[in-house]
Amino acid sequence: MEVKRLDGNRFIVEKNGQMNTNVRLYTSEMMLEKIKKDRTIQQAINAATLPGIVGDVLVMPDGHEGYGFPIGGVVAFDADNGVISPGMCGFDINCGVRLIKTNLEEDEVRSRILKLSDALFKNIPSGVGSKMNIGLGIKDLEGIAQEGASYIIRKGFGLKEDIKHIEENGAMMQADFSKVSNDAKSRGLHELGTLGAGNHFLEVQKVDKVLDERIAKAYGLHEGQVVVMVHTGSRGFGHQICSDYLRTLAEYRHKHGISIVDPELSYADITSKEAEDYLGAMRSAVNYAFTNRQIITNSIRKSFEETFGKGADELGMDILYDLSHNIVKLEEHEVEGRKRAVYVHRKGATRAFPKGQDEVPKAYRAVGQPVLIPGSMGTASYVLCGADGSMKETFGSACHGAGRVMSRHQAVREIPAERTFESLRKKNIEIRIRTRKLVSEEAEWTYKDVDEVVRVVENAGIAVPVSRNVPIAVVKG
Repeated sequence: MEVKRLDGNRFIVEKNGQMNTNVRLYTSEMMLEKIKKDRTIQQAINAATLPGIVGDVLVMPDGHEGYGFPIGGVVAFDADNGVISPGMCGFDINCGVRLIKTNLEEDEVRSRILKLSDALFKNIPSGVGSKMNIGLGIKDLEGIAQEGASYIIRKGFGLKEDIKHIEENGAMMQADFSKVSNDAKSRGLHELGTLGAGNHFLEVQKVDKVLDERIAKAYGLHEGQVVVMVHTGSRGFGHQICSDYLRTLAEYRHKHGISIVDPELSYADITSKEAEDYLGAMRSAVNYAFTNRQIITNSIRKSFEETFGKGADELGMDILYDLSHNIVKLEEHEVEGRKRAVYVHRKGATRAFPKGQDEVPKAYRAVGQPVLIPGSMGTASYVLCGADGSMKETFGSACHGAGRVMSRHQAVREIPAERTFESLRKKNIEIRIRTRKLVSEEAEWTYKDVDEVVRVVENAGIAVPVSRNVPIAVVKG
């Protein structure tokens, strides 16, 4: 395996042997050395052997080893002759991030941060297997899978205007609930409105620094402003769907005598019934996740209302944007001078469309789509704006966060929980968390430097930094 520098922060592993295409890496020298030590690059090389790939296999600067395909990976397959691979979308389908604005300033929130943190921790269940009973039945779950966030908004969980600032307007079309297993339905029914565990979180943040005044104004952001970031996905519903279809596609592979370098990359031809079934179920999970974040948004607004004695409208609690990390989408992109329809697999990568694209919400179309980049617990997060380079370079994609550099097992062995608690105390960050083990697993030292990750994205012309936000309070499972 020979990694060559193209220029700046771009590196390439050139097509050879079984590879049908090149692997392109967006990284810095220091981060490159880290990903050479795990299977990140080898997994991308394995993916490059699959049929029907359009362009290069891409790894974003937050890239690290995942199941079959790197987290931080992007690949596009021809819409007529390509394949669909659940492992290249991920288990937590539509794991994503939402940012909610307020008109509160840091001092106003600091004075009530204990009460606010308690309210958020009480109103939004978190942790492994967390559940929330809001009186929904199986017919509601079907409505959510088909219609997404708009279904739950009609039941009083939010505002009509919220839809305008959610990717896909809160619902992917052609979801097919009939392709979802009973196990997935059972797991999903009572987990709506919950955070889960792992790297999922809720943070109260302040805008520490505005990095692009013009775009920040378009987004309604200013220094000192308090915002809320939520990171979670489709919970057990999406995880079960991925598990189910990994088995289905493994059977498809054996049935058709498909030879593959890594069974975790099992796939189905795009024209097959198995691919169609997976896409119908996957879209159901996408819509579930949008709905999950919508219910959580309602609980966040309720928590702020309880704490500050004002309505959410008085507090300016509008959604800036909500976007997905793990998803497969049919999109049109220009490749080698001509438009092509492709199925873009983004796994731990987010869409980053620039100005002028129809998919960008009308309010942001003159500047570009917001790109939300969470850091790690205790470090900064960023709001970026999609740039023209993303359409030329990465099928309109960017990184999705900082990216891990240490396994959870290693973190538990090497990072005492008290070290993280002490670091958060020094930074004046309030924390609510259910297990000490998770404090070690999610410590800031287990992730890459988010500032460096964002610099790589900026230098590559993929996205423009708009604001750097820092946490005031953290809520986790």
